[in-house]
Amino acid sequence: MSSTFGAQSTTDEVLAGIDLTGKRVLVTGVSAGLGVETARTLAAHGAHVVGTARDLDKARGATKAVDAGALELVELDLASLASVRACADKLVAAAQPFDVVIANAGVMACPKGTTADGFETQFGTNHLGHFVLVNRIASLIKSGGRLVNLSSAGHRFADVDLDDPGFARTEYAPFVAYGRSKTANILFAVEFDRRHKAQGIRATAVHPGGIQTELGRHMTPETTAAMIKSIEDAAKAAGTPAANFSWKTIPQGAATSVWAGFVAPADVVGGKFCEDCHVAEINNEPGLRGGVQPYALDPARAKALWAKSEEMVGEKF
Repeated sequence: MSSTFGAQSTTDEVLAGIDLTGKRVLVTGVSAGLGVETARTLAAHGAHVVGTARDLDKARGATKAVDAGALELVELDLASLASVRACADKLVAAAQPFDVVIANAGVMACPKGTTADGFETQFGTNHLGHFVLVNRIASLIKSGGRLVNLSSAGHRFADVDLDDPGFARTEYAPFVAYGRSKTANILFAVEFDRRHKAQGIRATAVHPGGIQTELGRHMTPETTAAMIKSIEDAAKAAGTPAANFSWKTIPQGAATSVWAGFVAPADVVGGKFCEDCHVAEINNEPGLRGGVQPYALDPARAKALWAKSEEMVGEKF
């Protein structure tokens, strides 16, 4: 089944013929882009979606096309651990289990800043916010369920820096910070998978592809052009036939998330990194075109990040 789909597959193509009636799914970041499309397609196939957003009014406007009876909105600001914990407490109190959790929300290449708790914005939002949320609601994930972390080929920009996660001693660079956070998303999935697979719960991380959404709000046309050139140059250097970069549509970008969550065999994607609706191959060549860096799947690194994350948020899981 997994070989049927590729880079151009859409969410509806991936889920064709699949009935998700009775499934309950948590999707973070349903106020724009991939989160909205993920919620739409899951609801269209019968799932009940709990969608989170920092701005609920914006989320209501963005999800007007989603069947109101199939979507429940919950407030969540991943850049505030108080908000994360309040959201998790609300979900736990409701005691409604989830079949799949899709950690979709995030920020990219923003100017240097900090979250409400003083963490570097991208690491704090993309990784630590989801780290606390998912671990606090882990008891709600059913046996046979899955965690899907939205990562990126941008993990190839940088490994995590466990000695200086907040750039206290390192010069801040937006894409280095983004790379660190996206590597963290993969490592979190690796360790979560190791800890929970005996209970029948698997975790994976995915790269949606290059999509033009609100995620790129901090990128200038010059930055975008330079990134595309670097991707094409890397592909040409590697002898990749399809060296010309092209954007994915939003339904194509969200396809790997739903493929990894509902279509691919759990043992195939568990503890892995996926792209274009398949499990990515290890690729330690420079550049952004295809594959996963080995440091992002390193189990020892994943354990160390887990311990560092617990230390940073002041909570053990």
